Amino acid sequence: VPQDYAEAAVLFRRAADQGHLDAQHELGRCYRDGTGVPQDDREATRLFRRAANKGNARAYCKLRHCYRLGRGIPQDDDEAARLYRRAAEQGHPFGQYLLGQSYERGKGVLQDDCEAARLYRLAAE
Repeated sequence: VPQDYAEAAVLFRRAADQGHLDAQHELGRCYRDGTGVPQDDREATRLFRRAANKGNARAYCKLRHCYRLGRGIPQDDDEAARLYRRAAEQGHPFGQYLLGQSYERGKGVLQDDCEAARLYRLAAE
């Protein structure tokens, strides 16, 4: 079967509109990257927020990235770190790693090498 990104986006949209969290996250990625749909940071952010508000840890990480870089929303390191913390608290290894980076760099949180190391170890386990 040949790849058809536009059809994939249509299917993600149908599932997302029915409340499927992974589909909301994946459709957000389509809009962020312009895969199968026109690239649209605001729509990507809206979809990531929708899935994150329902507890999707991967969407927390993507939404945090939007805040960190100011893609589709104003740049905000404090909000980015808060979102990483929510993903990390759900046991999401990449969220733990990214929160560790925030602590290591002092972005959105007070710089703390010990907390960064703890989070990196937790992510690696």
